[in-house]
Amino acid sequence: MLDHLSVAVSDIGRSKAFYTAALATLGYRPLKDFGDAVGFSDGKGTDPGGDFWIVEKKPSLPLPHFAFSAATREEVDAFFAAAIAAGGGDNGPPGIRQAYHPHYYAAFVIDPDGYNIEAVCHAG
Repeated sequence: MLDHLSVAVSDIGRSKAFYTAALATLGYRPLKDFGDAVGFSDGKGTDPGGDFWIVEKKPSLPLPHFAFSAATREEVDAFFAAAIAAGGGDNGPPGIRQAYHPHYYAAFVIDPDGYNIEAVCHAG
């Protein structure tokens, strides 16, 4: 299991606003804010600073894809709506992704820096 993940973002204010809105639907909130770095947590991780970090610096290619766990399909729907409302780009609306497995329910959004982020629920 990962302790934490950090990604480079070009504008910390813009990305903080985006991720605060999008990840609130999954129970995440900003936990630590150092001005040029923000740690988010859903309270389930072991890192007291948060398990997802954004750090202001130039993102480098290739940009990784990463997915956040959702407890329900409704959380995936809410994540997608909030991320789009916060300025994200539609990269695949909520729905079953049969190619992965019969209960793989996910939504994909492009964040302000071009990262392909996902919320996924594996429950049927």
